[in-house]
Amino acid sequence: MQTRRNFIQTSAALAAATAGLAPFSAFAQALEQVKILYGFPAGSSGDICARRVGDRLGGTAYAKNNAIVDTKAGAGGRIALEGLKMAAADGSVLAMTPFSCMSLYPHIYKKLAYDPFKDFVPVGTASVMHHGLAVGPLVPGSVKNVQDFLAWAKANPKDASYGSPAAGSTPHFIGALLGMNNNVELKHVPYRGSVPGVTDVVGGQLAAMVTPHGDFIPNHKAGKLRILATSGKQRSPFVPEVATFAEQGFADLTVEEWFGFYAPAKTPAAVIAAANAAINAAIKDKSVIDSLTVVGLIPFGGSAEDMARSQKIEFDRWGPLIKKIGFTAES
Repeated sequence: MQTRRNFIQTSAALAAATAGLAPFSAFAQALEQVKILYGFPAGSSGDICARRVGDRLGGTAYAKNNAIVDTKAGAGGRIALEGLKMAAADGSVLAMTPFSCMSLYPHIYKKLAYDPFKDFVPVGTASVMHHGLAVGPLVPGSVKNVQDFLAWAKANPKDASYGSPAAGSTPHFIGALLGMNNNVELKHVPYRGSVPGVTDVVGGQLAAMVTPHGDFIPNHKAGKLRILATSGKQRSPFVPEVATFAEQGFADLTVEEWFGFYAPAKTPAAVIAAANAAINAAIKDKSVIDSLTVVGLIPFGGSAEDMARSQKIEFDRWGPLIKKIGFTAES
């Protein structure tokens, strides 16, 4: 992924990417209606991203009407992608997903119901998220950073647990690597999305959680939980007071995950180009940017080819790490 400096130049990069797209002459008529499948609960940062982008797809060369978001929560996002695999390859159905479902899951599930590289075609990225580690009232206020948390966890093994939005998700593995690489046993508690886990942290039922940090921000600012670290290469522009994992000596936990749109394999190239242009235009809209900012997402577009390359890079990076952790779907 690119650096924070590149994020600041997003608008220019999006304009260049859009200008370089092929003409839409082969895609003569915009689709009447587009459906976006999203595999995690409503109200999460990704759900908001899918809805705000979907609201701007209507009236473009791609679609006549705004897209409808169909939430298919469960199985760590796999249900939505299994639905996309079965959809018509005409651009009428897309799925938006974090890269974990495409780049990590092949290393986890021996019988994954879809092949990320054969069953789908990348359309374009929409936003980038930094993950965060946060603690709630179960952890004493004296715990102010990652080292403090590790020391507390070692001294309180009974309560030393962390949640994630799904087993096998990127946040799950960030927490696993944090414990493993520092000889601290941290029990993983998987949830169905970020919202229920954050609720348990705020309520004092769970010590900590690793999830997209945007899902922590309202409670962090209200003093109901404390974000101890974020996973970006640079500090989050939304909580600049919080040091990154790398700044605190945990550079191995630097992760910048994107949300990207996919279409079924064999979707015509002209349709992909039209959808990509519409998504890139949507994330330049001020109302979309403002909505993403509220949930801690950074608009981030580009070409379908850029997205495909990033998917492969993350696939290659996480394979050895997941093997080191020793997690499989049967774990």
